[in-house]
Amino acid sequence: MAKENVVVIGGGPCGIEVARNLRDLGYTPILLEQQSELGGHLRLWDRLFPEGVEARKVLKELTGDLKGVKWFTDVNIESIQKSRKGYTVNVDTGMSFQTKALVVTTGFKLFPAENKQEYGYNIYERVITNADLEQYFHTRKDPRIQNPKTIGFVHCVGSRDEKACNRQCSKVCCATAVKQASEIKELFPDAIVYCFYMDLRLFGRSYEDMYLTAQRKYGVRFIRGRVSEVSEDIDGKLFVKAEDTLLGKPMKMKLDLLVLMTGILPGDSTKQLSEMLKIQTGEDGFFTPRDTILEPCMAKDGGLFMAGTCTGPKTIPETLSEARAAAIQVHKYLSK
Repeated sequence: MAKENVVVIGGGPCGIEVARNLRDLGYTPILLEQQSELGGHLRLWDRLFPEGVEARKVLKELTGDLKGVKWFTDVNIESIQKSRKGYTVNVDTGMSFQTKALVVTTGFKLFPAENKQEYGYNIYERVITNADLEQYFHTRKDPRIQNPKTIGFVHCVGSRDEKACNRQCSKVCCATAVKQASEIKELFPDAIVYCFYMDLRLFGRSYEDMYLTAQRKYGVRFIRGRVSEVSEDIDGKLFVKAEDTLLGKPMKMKLDLLVLMTGILPGDSTKQLSEMLKIQTGEDGFFTPRDTILEPCMAKDGGLFMAGTCTGPKTIPETLSEARAAAIQVHKYLSK
């Protein structure tokens, strides 16, 4: 007897884990990914907080056993039709897939740092983002990073910001900043590293230890206050104006490198899929589940499921746990 198909839209860590669990439950997952490779943002990251686990090892574990999963990359969703029998998913390669259950795991995108012009991204050479720095850790290649002696990290770039139309917390930026500040001190031990923060939201197990290690072992200096202005001198050095709100005084310092901790926004396909599938979105733009407490992986329409950061910012462990929960919910639905 042929195994029943279940379509999963999005081939990041969440989509891969949903597909693997559906396969183990006796289904044939069909995984559709817009990019040329599976893995999503995890593919572009170097290490994960709080223990510093290599992202490539996690991705290798996820993708190392895809037997029984049908997966397609470089595909875009053109249309989705719903009927009494389920869903018909049409992609731009001309293929169509029938499924009684559809799982959306389309993830997120990072806030475009150039939208905050006061920080100078894409204007000043030595202003980079957290994603840029993570790629440097991965490759050790970036002409903007040349043995910096003073380095600044700006938290909440595009998060908790009414002017940026995103007043929500991106949840992972504080921990990422602490992790990256420690890592860059390992590479450049003589450098002075500052973290400019609104307030630190380190909620997970071992996160507080990571923060204390950054202070005590690596000497990272945490300054409570927003950066208000960035400029550049003739030599390419950055002048940063900020306010230390604990001391109640303005600050001005010269930096060799400024790292912007860009926040998490709904993925580019969120609006398109919300219109195709009539999925509700919240004020923050992310998909809204049927019940955020009891049924966080289910949409209002029967047979439609969602998991991962398409419903809001999450860590990798949270994402993978939700992926497994979504697979179980699909199984329960199809078993009725």
